[in-house]
Amino acid sequence: MVMETAPLSATPPPPPAHVAIIMDGNGRWAKARGLPRTAGHKRGAEAVRRTVEAAREMGISYLTLYAFSSENWKRPAGEVTDLMGLLRLYLRNEVSNLHKNGIRLRVIGDRTRLSADINALIDESEAKTAANTALTLVLALSYGGRQEIVCAARRLAEEVAAGRLSPADIDETAFAARLFTADIPDPDLLIRTSGEQRISNFLLWQAAYAEFVFTEVLWPDFGREHLEEAVCAFHGRERRYGAAPG
Repeated sequence: MVMETAPLSATPPPPPAHVAIIMDGNGRWAKARGLPRTAGHKRGAEAVRRTVEAAREMGISYLTLYAFSSENWKRPAGEVTDLMGLLRLYLRNEVSNLHKNGIRLRVIGDRTRLSADINALIDESEAKTAANTALTLVLALSYGGRQEIVCAARRLAEEVAAGRLSPADIDETAFAARLFTADIPDPDLLIRTSGEQRISNFLLWQAAYAEFVFTEVLWPDFGREHLEEAVCAFHGRERRYGAAPG
């Protein structure tokens, strides 16, 4: 008996519009090689470059990277200083390349804790790339999901107290409009590297219906093939948003 095979699709399914990544494992990568944590962070910056390029080539519209959490301020002062130094280098050296490739840069998080020179670099980078449309790269810096939700709730409370908003008009849409990501669609796919299976205060509101992919790969080793594997896994999921199976 000859087995019939389904015809191959003429075109692959479109990629998820928004991919978010928790970049984890820099320290473990360095420790496994007898290197200081800084070496892991530097190698992780190379993984950022590879992943951004791959996302653009794959047709992903938004890529959000969890670069520095609100909890990361608790790390040793020397490590925080090194991370801020790497951020400065990225903003100074990579933004021209992002711009050349049509990539828009956005930064979300509590920028009041960042130094004045870093904030100036962010402002300059966002302005320079504002009109680009090939990919929006969102860096979550000094970011915490609970902090973001509290900030949005405070904004709503202030508007109600000022008489600009009725409590009856507060709904999910109104709340989402006060988040850092008000003009960014919710992530379709959330990836975490290093084998950990938690979201660590990242996009708590926005990830309500995201598909999660956890990979054992440490972030410094992450590349296009791992992003493609995660997207392939995403396409194998049935997204029902709470509805019954089809």
